[in-house]
Amino acid sequence: MAEELLINVSAFETRVALLAEGHVQEIHLARPEGYSRTGNIYLGKVERVVPGMQAAFVDCGLDRPGFLHVRDIEGPRLMLGETEENAPPDIRELLREGQRLMVQVAKDPISGKGARLNTKLAIASRYLVLMPFNEHIGISQRMDEEVERERLRAIVARVREDEGASMGYIVRTAAEGVEAGAIAADMRVLARIWDNILAKRTDVGCPGLLYEELPIHIRTVRDMVGTNLDRIQIDHLPTYERVREFVSEFLPDFVDRVSYYEEPVGLLESRSVHEALDRCLDKKVGLRSGGHLVIEQTEAMITIDVNTGSYLGAHSLEETVFQTNLEAAETIPRQLRLRNLGGIVVIDFIDMEDEEHENQVIQVLQEACAADPAKIRLEGFSSLGLVQMSRKRTRESLTQQVCEPCGHCAGVGVVKTPQTTSIEIFRAVADDARVHCGPGAAGGEYLIRANEPVIDRLLDEDAAHLEALSQRVGCSIRIQVEPSYAAGQFDVVRVRPS
Repeated sequence: MAEELLINVSAFETRVALLAEGHVQEIHLARPEGYSRTGNIYLGKVERVVPGMQAAFVDCGLDRPGFLHVRDIEGPRLMLGETEENAPPDIRELLREGQRLMVQVAKDPISGKGARLNTKLAIASRYLVLMPFNEHIGISQRMDEEVERERLRAIVARVREDEGASMGYIVRTAAEGVEAGAIAADMRVLARIWDNILAKRTDVGCPGLLYEELPIHIRTVRDMVGTNLDRIQIDHLPTYERVREFVSEFLPDFVDRVSYYEEPVGLLESRSVHEALDRCLDKKVGLRSGGHLVIEQTEAMITIDVNTGSYLGAHSLEETVFQTNLEAAETIPRQLRLRNLGGIVVIDFIDMEDEEHENQVIQVLQEACAADPAKIRLEGFSSLGLVQMSRKRTRESLTQQVCEPCGHCAGVGVVKTPQTTSIEIFRAVADDARVHCGPGAAGGEYLIRANEPVIDRLLDEDAAHLEALSQRVGCSIRIQVEPSYAAGQFDVVRVRPS
């Protein structure tokens, strides 16, 4: 499947889009005030140890302290003789308030929460991931050929022994078929980076930044360049020159595929990336047959509902449902990747009676998930007919990056109807009148201010109720349109006679 990488750079935002066969697969955004910190390594100070949570809050110099759980502490656990099979020790055995330690951001701050931290430091290059605190050599699970896996493991072990190092490595998928010299060069680069981090640790203050992950345009080139990539287009000359320099040094086979975009039509506009980004903000996703998905992002999980919509099928209800579910299974993984949705995902497929149909839907879903580089776990249909899966989340979703809660609905997603607002107005007038318009009270009137739909209802459907209320409270009621008022917003003012 032919792929293209488009990099658009401006003074206020960098956007990277990965296209496959002309269709947008991934969109990455970086803004000066909100770039991803995932992968950064900091010298942090333990601000608070919380035994009840078996966790600590660590000041890294970010807006709020990061969260470090006991299971994400590697170096000290190894020194205490702990292994992954053992239960982790008490957090108080490992950390104390005021202690300094190196931590890495595993997940960006999301929805008001601090960054998720760990001490299992990992530094990535094109072909490898260095793990300085252990000696394990791992191979990407995406490599199926056992002979190739053993070849790569032997190369890493041999180079590590020759260099006299005792650190661990994970061989990335991009290393498949790569010669030993390139692997060895990557190992030496990572060793230099780690030496620089150790040297910098004695110079920076605490909290302080020890290692910063590559900028988004370099990082995406490093991580996304593969055998299917035909072209990298960049519309910003300094960025183009830097990417070309990086590719020349680390990915020489791809130098000729990097090009500078100079056309008058914007780079992303020419490939309809803006339209794809706008569609990512819509919770409704159409399917080719006429069915649709409804994707909802909540604090705890992602829910996806599958509907037949206007698709009527050609044979039977079961066949209609089956075909809609198959289309949904193909589409859902791409939408999760495109929107960068992670965490727990619950899918409500349309109920099917044939168990074989359910098995085929799960198979299609698994095959579609295989194209996603993020770690995914998938379960079959539950007793309630739901499919549960998880997708690793390291940064905010696209919606969280480009949107904020609605000032009118406060993030609820719905607003009160004019009828509901009218009823609340009647109740407010009646409650106030019981206190201020009793026997012997001076006259006056009530002024009601609300937006136009509410005022229209008071003058039309609820006019009789308004008149009856006026007679009951013994005060005239005047109404006034306030164009700036949001749905559900109103004022009831008692105007006393002068």
